[in-house]
Amino acid sequence: MRYNVVFTEEAAADFRALDGSVKKLVATQLKKLEESPHLGQPLGNMRGFDLTGYYKLYAAKKSIRVVYRIVEEEVVVEVVGIGRREDFEIYADVARRLLKKA
Repeated sequence: MRYNVVFTEEAAADFRALDGSVKKLVATQLKKLEESPHLGQPLGNMRGFDLTGYYKLYAAKKSIRVVYRIVEEEVVVEVVGIGRREDFEIYADVARRLLKKA
């Protein structure tokens, strides 16, 4: 079954902000999610941020994290954040984004 990879508005902005060469590496990883949505590692509590139900996928020699969730009933992989791994910053950003939606 092929999954449709979609971006939240914030994740789309994250992707557009990437350097061209890094963007290609991230795009390659995102393409893999269409066939293998469980390719990433499940997230849980990341330094106080509850990201249970979300996954992380590495790109660009593990310097970039893609945070996403799988919506099985819609056959969708929803990307909620893309960013550098430094100081768990991307996880904090995603947690803030999710709190805004709640």
